[in-house]
Amino acid sequence: MNKSSVEDIRERFDSDVERFSNLETGQSATVDAVLSLEIIAQAATACTPDANSLLDLGCGAGNFTLRLLQQGAKIEEITLVDLSLPMLERAGERISAAHEIVPVTFQTDLRSFDFGENRYDIVLAGAVLHHLRNDDQWQETFEKIYRSLRPGGSFWIFDLLRYNNLNTQRMMWNRYGQYLTNLRDKAYRDQVFAYIEIEDTPRPLFEQLQLLESIGFADVDVLHCNTCFAAFGGVRK
Repeated sequence: MNKSSVEDIRERFDSDVERFSNLETGQSATVDAVLSLEIIAQAATACTPDANSLLDLGCGAGNFTLRLLQQGAKIEEITLVDLSLPMLERAGERISAAHEIVPVTFQTDLRSFDFGENRYDIVLAGAVLHHLRNDDQWQETFEKIYRSLRPGGSFWIFDLLRYNNLNTQRMMWNRYGQYLTNLRDKAYRDQVFAYIEIEDTPRPLFEQLQLLESIGFADVDVLHCNTCFAAFGGVRK
């Protein structure tokens, strides 16, 4: 099946800003969104207590950065990357209003972003990496993120997962479908499933953990996993 283009994905997110602009609910179509926001913010703060510079990939309306700043992190430099200009504008407005920090924003696909080297103390990737398509893109993106971190910097991910065993995948997908139905209704479930089918190419959790370790990340940990979503990360030593 042909997947959505970058432009197709951008157009959908341009029209969906409000759903991503609530810290009390997080991205509600994901399981345990609020918990994952909280524990990633706490883990990033605990593992990188002297962080000064933050990169938020696929920042959406800024929820992950806002939650991190609420933890008392002394971040002075914030870089936001997202396909959607309306998302970037909303994230910048919310962060500036709450914390008087003016982020640097880049409207681009993360595969085209110039990460540089030794720039950031914390990198966040909230529900964005599942748009990577093939092995080379996953490898290259994780390597770029690793090099962009300063020694001691940390990388934190919250994302959709795929399971290796087909029976497990079906079972977890049914559970996720029930979550979406309970959240709203079956029509909403079908809507979410439809755009996941055409947009997303998630990878198994253990595959991503192994990739992090193979690139050089240390102290790789799973913070939380429920149904088809997990929060996890590691530290560049």
